[in-house]
Amino acid sequence: MKRKIKLYIISLATLLGFPFIGYLILYFFEDYSFLQFFQLLEWEQFGNAINLIGLEFGFIYGFIILFISQAPIFREFSLPQTKMLKSLNLNFFDAVFVAFCAGFGEEILFRVVIQSFLGPWVTTFIFIAIHGYFSLRYFKKNILGLSLFPFILLISFGYVEFGFWFVVAAHFSYDLLMFLAVIYSDESS
Repeated sequence: MKRKIKLYIISLATLLGFPFIGYLILYFFEDYSFLQFFQLLEWEQFGNAINLIGLEFGFIYGFIILFISQAPIFREFSLPQTKMLKSLNLNFFDAVFVAFCAGFGEEILFRVVIQSFLGPWVTTFIFIAIHGYFSLRYFKKNILGLSLFPFILLISFGYVEFGFWFVVAAHFSYDLLMFLAVIYSDESS
């Protein structure tokens, strides 16, 4: 139970903290007001139909990554992570909550803010590296990181083309699929 509470705290910190960090960066480096920052989130685009394509894209790429990550070569990385998440006894609501917090909070910081300074390529690399998919010690992790690179790069360009909520939808659906795969997996496999 304590570990599940920690997951909720981390999720809330991502949901609230990452946007706050993003705001501070734009405030100090670009002199953005809170209202200007708030407008970057394109609230009028929230119900746009293109966001459904973002959801689809996240699910499709999620299935690709699930397929790749289940290869025997990656078992040493995927099995411990699956067991750890499985031990949290997550339910569907937990998965939706955590996936939304990550999708919303991370995309504000990375797409809206960092990408505006560093561009899509560098931001994609940083995003994947921060998630631990690049390693000097474990070459196999780099393969997983490289397999994620097209997805993150495409949502980076998707942000420019389709807007903030498109990337939130793609990120959310990808993460949701990953959590649901853990919830409904047989950890001994």
